[in-house]
Amino acid sequence: MRFQFAAMLLACAAGNALAQAADYPNKPVRVVVAFTAGGTTDILARAVSQKLTERFKQNFLIDNKPGGGGNIGTELAAKAPPDGYTLIVNSVGPMAVNPSLFKKLNINPLVDLVPVVQIADVPNVLVVHPSLPAKTVEEFLAYAKANPGKLNYGSTGVGTSSHLSGFMLSKRVGVETVHVPYKGADALNDLLAGRLQFMFATIPSVIQHIQAGKLRAIAVTSAKRSRSLPDAPTIADSGFPGFEAGSWFGFFAPKGTPEPVIAQLNKAVNEALPALEAQMVREGADPVGGSPAQFGQFVQKEYEKWKVIVRDSGATAE
Repeated sequence: MRFQFAAMLLACAAGNALAQAADYPNKPVRVVVAFTAGGTTDILARAVSQKLTERFKQNFLIDNKPGGGGNIGTELAAKAPPDGYTLIVNSVGPMAVNPSLFKKLNINPLVDLVPVVQIADVPNVLVVHPSLPAKTVEEFLAYAKANPGKLNYGSTGVGTSSHLSGFMLSKRVGVETVHVPYKGADALNDLLAGRLQFMFATIPSVIQHIQAGKLRAIAVTSAKRSRSLPDAPTIADSGFPGFEAGSWFGFFAPKGTPEPVIAQLNKAVNEALPALEAQMVREGADPVGGSPAQFGQFVQKEYEKWKVIVRDSGATAE
């Protein structure tokens, strides 16, 4: 009798989930972005959310909740009702770096959020102020070795991919550089003004400055050349095999969100990406797509990779 009752409950739950998915969405959907408006996460989230709005005839509304290195918005999304009406477009920092960087988090993003679909890979690019006499990785490293401790590099904060990329290169080469952490875009402003000498930045945040000649692109941190900066070699091909330290972005939902809803969202984003491809490449991102399972496996591997890098760097954030 108990078995039959349990089976009936499971059948009802499954039926409710399917009914919910068939009617989804029947009201606006909140898309949390754990960073300020105008950044790479925000730009990508808005582009894809507009396509989802057009497809579903319901508004997918961006809700910027910056702070805590992305932890505030991430926690907000993770604690939202798992009904598909709160999603988050998140990135490498809150998902794969912060669990190792912060001694205590109120949630475990790898457990409390479930993957929906990866939107894009966004390589970091090593950029220098034009006053620096270096046009290649080899020239840059030769200059750094000849001027130990005199090169300052900015980042968007301790433990961010921009910081850890600089740490990785300095460690691999054995050169002494000075890390200057900032909050948000101030690092880029100081680089443009010449108060910093170099920086690892996401391509979308600097591509216009590169094209305008205000910054010089030395190399990208992806495994292969970026379609957005085809003339920039990879650091891996410049004598540092295995050097990969980019950013990535994707949709997540609170744990417990019905699988049929996740499947609908995954299908919709995958079908939207081709229409956004030219725009995304032009702005510095490589569209990805794929299944929730593929994205989940990728995020787990990224967490394992960055855990080692954070440990070796000694970086902590509280």
